[in-house]
Amino acid sequence: MRAKKDFQFKAEHKNPKGGLNEKGRAAYNRATGSNLKRPQPEGGSRRDSFCARMKGMKKKLTSAETAKDPNSRINKSLRAWNC
Repeated sequence: MRAKKDFQFKAEHKNPKGGLNEKGRAAYNRATGSNLKRPQPEGGSRRDSFCARMKGMKKKLTSAETAKDPNSRINKSLRAWNC
């Protein structure tokens, strides 16, 4: 099993609307032994946890330019999860 930090996502693993597609989740799960699941935009505890975690990341780990860019990966993911 490879370390999570060594895994590199390819362009084919990324969903153009944000996040990962099914192929990307499967590749990550295979490589790291994780269990990533589909987004939960309809609500629930996974959604609440994801939104809280990603909003914190957006605030602390992105530049002001990236945070305002509607096409940034983080903003696309937040929209996909209805955060």
